[in-house]
Parts: sequence; C-alpha cells; structure tokens
Amino acid sequence: MRVEINSTGVASAHLPQNDQMKPPYSAAGSGFCFRRARKQKGLVIALALATSIAASPALAQNANMSNLTTDTPDEVAKRTIQKKEDPLAKRTEMRAVAAIASSALARTTSLSKPRSDSPDVDPFAKFENLREKGTVLTVPGPADTIDQDKGGVRSALAEVGIGYVGWTQNTFVNNLLPNAAKSTIANQLYNGQNPTFNTVNAMMVTYDLSRFGVPDGQIIVGTEQQWWTWNPGGPDRIGLATFAFYQTFFDRKLEFKIGYLRNSYEFAGIWVGGNAGANVFGPSGNILYQGGIGNNAAPTPGIILKFNAGDQLYSKASLQRSISPDGVFTEVTQNPTGLTWSTPNTGVLLLDEVGYQNKAARGSPDTWLRAGAGFNNSNYTNLEYPKQPRADENSFYYVAADRQVWQTNADSSPSRGIYGGFSVMYAPPDLNKVSQYYELRLYVKGPFDWRPSDQISVVATDTAWSKYSVESALAAGNLVHWESKAISGTYTAHLAPGIYANIGLSYIDNPTSVTYTPKTGHALNFSASTT
Repeated sequence: MRVEINSTGVASAHLPQNDQMKPPYSAAGSGFCFRRARKQKGLVIALALATSIAASPALAQNANMSNLTTDTPDEVAKRTIQKKEDPLAKRTEMRAVAAIASSALARTTSLSKPRSDSPDVDPFAKFENLREKGTVLTVPGPADTIDQDKGGVRSALAEVGIGYVGWTQNTFVNNLLPNAAKSTIANQLYNGQNPTFNTVNAMMVTYDLSRFGVPDGQIIVGTEQQWWTWNPGGPDRIGLATFAFYQTFFDRKLEFKIGYLRNSYEFAGIWVGGNAGANVFGPSGNILYQGGIGNNAAPTPGIILKFNAGDQLYSKASLQRSISPDGVFTEVTQNPTGLTWSTPNTGVLLLDEVGYQNKAARGSPDTWLRAGAGFNNSNYTNLEYPKQPRADENSFYYVAADRQVWQTNADSSPSRGIYGGFSVMYAPPDLNKVSQYYELRLYVKGPFDWRPSDQISVVATDTAWSKYSVESALAAGNLVHWESKAISGTYTAHLAPGIYANIGLSYIDNPTSVTYTPKTGHALNFSASTT
C-alpha cells in the first residue's frame, strides 16, 4: 500500500493491484485471515498518520485526538495490534479516520475558496454585462440605484438574461432678477422666465444575447415620459425612447447597432462637464438638433457602425432618419409615440465622428478628443430666401475636447480630479437659426475626500445667431441681438445610492432667441433638480 498527499493536503491510500484482486478466502485458512487482518490494520495506521499530518492545525485544538499527534508511529502500531480484533472495533476505528480526513478536506477547501462576502468580491459585477452598451452617456450601474438587488429581484432577472434601469429627473428653473417681464406660461419666451418645472421619467430594459453565442449581443428597449409647465421646452409626451439591437465583430474591433436610436447619447458628448443641454443652462445641443440628431424624446430608425483602431482611436458613423428640420419640438408634436417611420420634410442624416478616448488610470489622465460632421438631405427652409419652397440640404460640424489636468487620487480613484474642455460647432447660417456655438468648461469630479462622487462645474457659452435671421427681424422693426452669452455654475451632490441633487446658478445675456425686449435682456436663472 502507498499513501499520497495531494496539493491541497488531503491524504489518500492506494492498495497494490495484487492485493486489491485477491479473493476474501484461500486455502491458507486462518493464516491468510491473520495476514489480511494485519494488512487492514496497517491501512488504518497509514491513513491515520497521513490525515493527522493534513489536519494537524485542527487536531491541535482537540484534546481527545492528542495521541495521534504526540505518539510515535511504533507506539501507535503496537497499541493497534494489541486491540481486540472484533468487527465493531474495526468499524469504529475506520469511522474515526474517515471523520478526521473529512474534517481536513473541508478545512483545506474552505481556505482555498474565496468567501462570497469578501470585500474583494463585487456582488454587482455579475450585472455589468446587462448595462446598455454602445452609448457615450454612462448611466449609473446597479450598485448606484435605489433598489440595488433588494429581495434578489435583479439577480433573478439576471439569471434569465434581463437587466433594467429606471430613473426620474425633476427640474425647477426660475429667473431671480426683478422686472424680468413675467408673463403667463402661454406667452413665456425662455426657460425660467416664469417659474418652470419639468419631469422626465424613463425605463430601460436589456436582454443579453451573448448567452446564445452572439458576441456582446444585446437587445435594448426603452420608454420615456415627460411633462412641462412650459410647452416649448417639451412638449409633453409618452412613448418609445429606444428599441435597438447591438453586437460586436472581430474581437470588438467593430460595433454594430440598429433600431430606433437616440443619437444625442451616441455622438459629440454634449453631456460632459455638467452641461445637460438647452433645457437648463445653454443651447449646447441646438446645432446638433437643427442638423437632425434625435434624442430620448425623439428616437428615429437608424444604423451605427463604430470601428475601434486599438484601445483609444475610433471612427463612428451613423445613417438614420433625420428628425424634423424644424426641430425637436416639431418632431415630438408630430410623432409623440416615437413609432412613426417618417414625419413631414424629413430625409436621411449621415453622421461621422473620429476621436481619441483614454479612460483615467493611475498616472494616465482621462482624455477625450473628437470631431464630427453631419450631412442631411431633409427639406430645410432657406433663411436667406424664406419664400422659396423647401428644398435645401443641411450640414454641421463640431470639434470638442476634454482633458483631466490633475488626478487627486490616482491610486484608488483615478477618475477623480480637475478637468478642462471646450466645444466648437458650426452650421450654415442660411439654413440654421443657430450658426455658431462655443463652450468652455471646467469641472471637478470628487472635489472632496468626504464627497468622492460629487461634481462641481463651471461652463461658459456663446451662441451666435444666423445673420439672415437677425437681418430679417431687424427689418421688421424688432430689437435684435447677434449672440447670447451665458456662464453657469452647478454643484451635483450624490446623496445616496441612486439619488442625486443638483443646484445651479446661471447668468444669461439675452436669454431669448433673436428678438428681445428691454426687460428680457438678461436673466439670472436658479435651477434645482433631483435625479
């Protein structure tokens, strides 16, 4: 017989092949029985010795087993031979050895396996593959939600490949300056002229197709509901937000998405730095929306292809049905559910963006450079010759950059730090009311050690109006301005998992469109929102 101790410290005994094959009885009679009894007792001794080696830390705490670790092998063998050879004694002895071996195996196994409640094990990592893929706007993950995995509901859905996220954003804006030409809501000219409130609520569900062998495969379905006290800010609607299929090819070098898309979440990155677009602080997305890009309230059918040249360089192109050339408000009014295949005067928007993106890591700051161009064959009104029939094609161009200039905690949280960025956008003035847009931004992620997930941002913007729109309004005898400037500051506090509060103050020189009155020349908008 031989005794082996494997890599986990568990002993096992092996009988020689000839011993295993011998019959239980031979002509040798009692002599054979005696030899067989001695061999069985030898097996017991060997197993006891081997398992005592493997289990010695546990046995040291058990006084009843002390003789197995203090007696010499000869003493153990002598005491075993002297015992009465009855079946009950042998069975008892074998059970004791089996118990020791089982205890040693269980202890060794428990030491080699990580505990599920270990701080090194992320209980939310299993949901990562169920988050929406392909967008540049990253929605907080399940760990940063109110419900997290309470009651195991999220885990139960994940087992069958389903992920979800829902959110509600509620915003209040009001001009604090006196004599701001307060009017009825119906005659309101800009967001915040009167106390303005809106709520946006959405629900996104994903289904994992990688479980069926589709590389990174995912189906995304989303709905959105919004309500405004100032209708031009919306308008009110409930309908589709997205319905798309996503997958990758060639080891993620090529990403593919098709369906009803909201391309403001896919291109340009207008959401970085705390500037969430025209609804609160400034018209950062106006040129893109004029050019035909859809958003959460106005998804349109389309295809996206993204080619990744390494880990940082990429080229992303989209072919989609344009939203209305008259803007988001008209598109939502004509198609509130988002399901209509086409609306009046719409054509096809071709958009391409090239960029370099490096995520923050220790000693490597976050960097995102991008430039894009869009071409739209929808029927636009020519602002230079407004009486002519619609027939003109449109275009727009943009360049943007964001750079982390200082990492405040590079070791444990490299994304924390100070960032700077800018955006420049242009659209032909004969087809677009907003012709030029400039933005400078400075923002801090995790400004304080005790507030590591808060954010502070300061954003300055300059919006230049189409010279044809200005000249037309001037000819009609209106007070006009050529541009609108604004500077805003916001603080976003992460109050609890899934709960954010945002407080902001924005000074706007000429908050209305091209025309204004003396009392609407300036605004100091206070905003508060919860998400």
